Amino acid sequence: MEKKIIAIGGGEIKSKTTLKIDEYIVNLAKHHAGDKRATGLFIGTASHDSMPYFNSYRKTYTSVFDIKAEVALTVYGEMNYDHIKEKFLKADMIYIGGGDTKFMLDSWAQSGLKDLIFDAYERGVIIAGLSAGAICWFNKMYTDFDLMRNQQNGEYKILDGLGVLDGMCSPHFNEREVDFKQNILKYKDKFDFAYGIENDCALEFTDGKLTKVISAGGKAYKLTLSGEDLIKEELK
Repeated sequence: MEKKIIAIGGGEIKSKTTLKIDEYIVNLAKHHAGDKRATGLFIGTASHDSMPYFNSYRKTYTSVFDIKAEVALTVYGEMNYDHIKEKFLKADMIYIGGGDTKFMLDSWAQSGLKDLIFDAYERGVIIAGLSAGAICWFNKMYTDFDLMRNQQNGEYKILDGLGVLDGMCSPHFNEREVDFKQNILKYKDKFDFAYGIENDCALEFTDGKLTKVISAGGKAYKLTLSGEDLIKEELK
């Protein structure tokens, strides 16, 4: 069973700027489902289980593409682990939304969601994630969680990810390229190579290897350092 991760750099599912990418994910999920109606499980931990975010997901994945939409709510109230586990077992795809990456990973570790997500990935369930939901899979993440928590008082940080995919990843690269280069030059010891994924662009990884670029208008790059220069190679 192939294991796939679709890492989306950013975009607005509500206004359907990622629709071409969403369609690609849906087709993978429908193939996984076979003869039955495909089910997509939305995980909004990074946005503190924002229901408007889930509703935007449902309006695209259900209303446009006829995917049955489920949601795993774990942040507020008592988490029913067994009920959520059943949702994972029925899912053909998992969509991990954006938001506070560090909060998301800490919450997953505490709630047990991390084990359910890893189990789904190993079973070949399609994993898609936007922004926080994309960068979490890499060895290192370039994240703005400090800025999100302190509003304007903070900076971008390089944090450890889940380590499923090699390298580092920066989402929203069309907005963060300048800051990314400045930080990489300060923390060369943490840097091997990175992927910079713009809004409305995604990278597909199959069994841990980059296999496809899916663009809905954005671009993606592989980033390496040569001395004091950041070398940017566009991925096709």
